[in-house]
Amino acid sequence: MIHTLFETPSAYHPSDIETAAPVPPVQAVLFDFSNTIFQMIGLETWLRRVGTACGRLAALDEPGAVAEISEQLRAAFRLPAVVALQDGRDLSPERHRRAMLGWWERVDFLRGAEEAAYRELTAPDAWAPYPDTEPVLRALRERGLPIAVVSDFAWDLRTHLTHHGLDALVDACVISYEHGREKPDPQLFLKACADLGSDPRATLMVGDNPTRDGGATACGLRTYILPAEPRTGERGLADVLRLVSRDHTSRLR
Repeated sequence: MIHTLFETPSAYHPSDIETAAPVPPVQAVLFDFSNTIFQMIGLETWLRRVGTACGRLAALDEPGAVAEISEQLRAAFRLPAVVALQDGRDLSPERHRRAMLGWWERVDFLRGAEEAAYRELTAPDAWAPYPDTEPVLRALRERGLPIAVVSDFAWDLRTHLTHHGLDALVDACVISYEHGREKPDPQLFLKACADLGSDPRATLMVGDNPTRDGGATACGLRTYILPAEPRTGERGLADVLRLVSRDHTSRLR
């Protein structure tokens, strides 16, 4: 085993032969879910669904109502008590529900409507794929690369994949609440690789959070981090295809 002065924290230990050999080509791809391949519906759309369910829709038609609710949401989310509730929220459905309800009860429009708000948060159509999600997943499938989703989520995100007809393009899902672990715990990435039958060193992780998704590097995976920006158009996933193509092309030279 090679030792260096500045050791990199790692959950894997490649052999001397592996560290001297070329990095293996990408043979599988893991994707984060939220803000990588799917996004939640817009705030106003969600609020209107909540308002419809609770008979509060008219309040949203008042001038500046949505902007005011948005500001209250941001302000409440910064409160120490609310911040504390977010810690480990994706480890179980119960913790996530407490975290959301403890946040929303501090927002005038949502107070008393928390249960309806939660139903609308988790509804099958409350999360939608980016325009480039299906084309990229399909292109990877056509190239024979298995695909998994690795996500910090507190309910079964397969519901959203199925609703949009994308479940057949994903071979495995590793979700935090099902394992009692959150990223960057290496066991989540390793579980996904095991489910796909892929070598972590031949697997690419794609996400938008350098701390959580970037933790895959400690397991030997390569990682591609997308910009942390709100998107209404394509997410930039076509770069994944270029990375995979470049990797395979370089091995043929």
